[in-house]
Amino acid sequence: MKTTPVEGMRDYLPAENDIRDRLLADILNVYRASGFRHIDTPAVESIENLENSDGGDNLKLIYRLEKRGQKLEKAIADGDFAHLCDLGLRYDLTLPLSRYYAAHKNELETPFKCIQTGRVYRAERPQKGRLREFVQCDIDILGSESMDCETELISVTAEALLAVGIDDFKVRVNHRNILRGVILSCGFPAESADTVCVTIDKQDKIGFDGVKAELSEKGFAEESADKLIAILTGDLSLGTLSAYGCEDAANALTDLLAKSNALADGRYEVVFDPTLVRGQGYYTGTVFEVECPSFGGTVAGGGRYDNLVGKFGGETVPAVGFSIGFERIFSVLTERGTKQAGKPRLALFYDEGASEQAIRYARTLHAEFDVSLICKKKKVGKQLAQAEAQGYAFAEFLGEDGSRKPLGV
Repeated sequence: MKTTPVEGMRDYLPAENDIRDRLLADILNVYRASGFRHIDTPAVESIENLENSDGGDNLKLIYRLEKRGQKLEKAIADGDFAHLCDLGLRYDLTLPLSRYYAAHKNELETPFKCIQTGRVYRAERPQKGRLREFVQCDIDILGSESMDCETELISVTAEALLAVGIDDFKVRVNHRNILRGVILSCGFPAESADTVCVTIDKQDKIGFDGVKAELSEKGFAEESADKLIAILTGDLSLGTLSAYGCEDAANALTDLLAKSNALADGRYEVVFDPTLVRGQGYYTGTVFEVECPSFGGTVAGGGRYDNLVGKFGGETVPAVGFSIGFERIFSVLTERGTKQAGKPRLALFYDEGASEQAIRYARTLHAEFDVSLICKKKKVGKQLAQAEAQGYAFAEFLGEDGSRKPLGV
């Protein structure tokens, strides 16, 4: 039996989980204060839903679950090896939310502003800041086409990041219609726009030389690839997009940037980035990411996905969301040496047989402290040293007035 967790997944010690709990609580407080409602969905989804979700390269990373019992035996007996799995673990929270909304829309207000927090799973190569099991914190607005939704999501997400101590970030925004216009102007076939976007999305990892090589591998003309890269690395700005038939998207982003930067009050910047793609194929309009230089990568991202809900019921429902990469934020904060915020911890020592009195007394302290009851042993000095090592701020002995003392000083 192995004591280590599965590769790409990890255990968290109590001190780490204290930080995670406080981090999640601080994010949720900002979200709730802005009128978003917390929902929950299962970690397991139909494999049919997952495979038809337009999730880009994430579809290659799905954890698939085999059929069970007689269904599995029948599939094997029939030689139907391509359909041994009927379920999978969710790779993000957007597909489950779209299914949820299609199932419950008659019970929900419009527009529907919701929060989702939960574990998601991707079978990818583990690396720093990237696990196979990780937590996402999403806010979404469904049922409205207004760009005011994007403005609100950017503002609320930024407030959540500031609330947890992330203050050196920039929000980058783009629009899929801008990307599509530029791609088509370079001679790519219209039906290839999505796959070209998936390749462009990798440029921060493989560089534009890698982008050109992958486009060549996909069979696209070298001339088209060179022209595309020249545009994306040139002086493309919102004011120069009329040449690509993107006036409406450019005007929408111009307004979004003006409002978002006004709301930022100088605490962060919201900028246009023509190279920003977001790899998921379900995005239909605005896309955005939060770049945190101190971490060297993206800590949040999202965009508009107006067609995803319609895959479940046929009715087009406008939707847009922003997701905080919880594990990346946790990594940033722990690297900075962030300690648990909140109430100090108190170790309450009591004599054997006095547990009832200890519990009653501890109740009177809960408003001020997180209290742990510890039955006193003969070598209490060793227990005090252990309490100090575990991060307790105070120690107190039941029934001994004035015995409370600070630890670690």
